[in-house]
Amino acid sequence: MKNYQDLKTFEGACKVEGLDPKKVIPDFSCYPEKYRESMIAHSKLVIIVGAINRLANDGDEWIPDFTNSYENKYEPWFYLKEGSSGFRYFDYDFWSAGSVVGSRLCFKSPELATYAGEQFVDVYRKFMIIE
Repeated sequence: MKNYQDLKTFEGACKVEGLDPKKVIPDFSCYPEKYRESMIAHSKLVIIVGAINRLANDGDEWIPDFTNSYENKYEPWFYLKEGSSGFRYFDYDFWSAGSVVGSRLCFKSPELATYAGEQFVDVYRKFMIIE
């Protein structure tokens, strides 16, 4: 896989990152059942985000520099609306942080955030909404 737009699945992201999709998700059985799906989705997103950023960075890992306030970081932006599914990809958002602690779920460009928000909306939904 050479292009981030070729990445369509969690299993594909694992392949890009050199991980076994059957072994990479931790066992969350010790947590209350209502939180497990969100925790699994977060684990998947960490890998998906890393793979998208890697593919967009010529195969090299992209690590956001949270000490650099001039480096923009982007995240998909969603909204919850009444209706059939209610959770929709909306846009991307950018931000910078003066902290040395930050999110692993950010992208190096708005195009990457948009792609992830659209392609992996179901994983983001499971991560953000506890049903």
